[in-house]
Amino acid sequence: MTNIDTHVGATTHAQGAGSALVVSVGQWITSSDHKKIGRLFIGTSLLSAVLAAVLGLLFGLERISPAHMEIFHGDATPQMFTLYQFALVFGVLAPLFIGIAIAVVPTQLGARSVAFPRVAQFGFWAWLFGALMVDISIIGNGGPGGGATDLVDLYLLGVALAAVGLLAGSLSIATSVLTARVPGMTLDRIPAFSWSALIGSIATLLSLPVMIGTIIYLYVDHTHAQLVFGGNKGINSFLGWSLSQPMTFVFVIMALGVLAEVAPATARTEQPLRPIVLAGLAIISTAVLGAVTQSAQILDWAGTNSDKVKSTLLHSLFNGLPLLGMLIVVLLSLLCLKVGTPRVTAPFALSLLGVLMIIVGVLGNGLYTFKSASLDGTVFSEGIVLYLVYGGLLSALGALSHWAPLLWGRAIDNTKLLGLALVGLLGTILASFPLYIAGFADQPANIVMGFDYDGPVALWNVLTGLGHALIVLTVLGFVGLLIDAVRNGESVSQEASA
Repeated sequence: MTNIDTHVGATTHAQGAGSALVVSVGQWITSSDHKKIGRLFIGTSLLSAVLAAVLGLLFGLERISPAHMEIFHGDATPQMFTLYQFALVFGVLAPLFIGIAIAVVPTQLGARSVAFPRVAQFGFWAWLFGALMVDISIIGNGGPGGGATDLVDLYLLGVALAAVGLLAGSLSIATSVLTARVPGMTLDRIPAFSWSALIGSIATLLSLPVMIGTIIYLYVDHTHAQLVFGGNKGINSFLGWSLSQPMTFVFVIMALGVLAEVAPATARTEQPLRPIVLAGLAIISTAVLGAVTQSAQILDWAGTNSDKVKSTLLHSLFNGLPLLGMLIVVLLSLLCLKVGTPRVTAPFALSLLGVLMIIVGVLGNGLYTFKSASLDGTVFSEGIVLYLVYGGLLSALGALSHWAPLLWGRAIDNTKLLGLALVGLLGTILASFPLYIAGFADQPANIVMGFDYDGPVALWNVLTGLGHALIVLTVLGFVGLLIDAVRNGESVSQEASA
């Protein structure tokens, strides 16, 4: 092979620069490097987080005066809420942790690459194009309740394609943990995050096919008779479970794995009760039972004692066990601080605060599914999702700051990150907790007009909008700190974060 360097002036240099850009873009598009694939997932998910938070901000502003709509047309509101919920769960929460796992897990296992790298690569592009199809369909009056028949079909196909992409990424992660470990590394010796990635990926592989099967039924019905599933008006009735609890519990398993990984590093010690931590992470995966059965299991104490016992047992199985697993991981992570010599680090602060927010969301779901609370159909459910998604986002930012030397060869400023963690915590609380209060006041979910109740309607929704705005600042601030570290920071050994 011959290298030719002509040096014929500025035009040639410009063409060379352009060619280099094309080559660089092509390498990213076709790369099977697990770190590049992971970073593609991560970067796109962070962009989705900003877009979702902006939508939440607009909804908060619109709800300030529910009698005078100014931002959204009434017919478009249900579709915009669908886009909002899809962006939160399938645009941020699920792909963000899949991306982190694809980038980090092979290094923790001592593997050269993720298993089935082309499958992982396909997973990113399938998820991305599926999400774009969802966006296009809703913009064109498709989606649940949409008037454009073809674009409603496009919405269903987009959701299915995005789910296929997440399945492909999960398959690569699970297979890597099961088959790509270095000799002598048994499953009980793998790092806590890799263990959570295995559990979370398997749970995803079990639950998302149920969602895809539901989409197939909806697509066939909508394309033909539109009698069984209610056509475009009935989509959310049969598919809404995939954007709510306990499906979201499946996607936060890795967030708990981040905390279990970061806590011993922060305390500069080993986890003294490691097998119990791994068991706690596994217990969280019982949330898959609710996902595959498409059921949240309402807790109803009406009826006979036998009915009460049955309801309580089922509710505890579907909702209580995941909470128990989370509490185990948190308590034993805090135990590391007691037995070790802890230091104040932003990764630990972000991961701990994020997990605590997730637990508040899980506790809220327990209250929401208590029939006597009468919270069904209120914005209380939106508050739960926001606690889980934004809590997961904080935990993911903790993971990215912890493994920044591994992914980018640079460490992010710890002091600035600690300040950003507080901003993110405040944003999560403000975006979510006012909706808990408004839910008890019977503010209806997924609408922005035609409701009223005794109390400061404007206050709760202003606070919610402010919370979303702070989340936007948190994500943009993190990206800014990361860019500054990559450009101006000193090189850091990658081995310390592997």
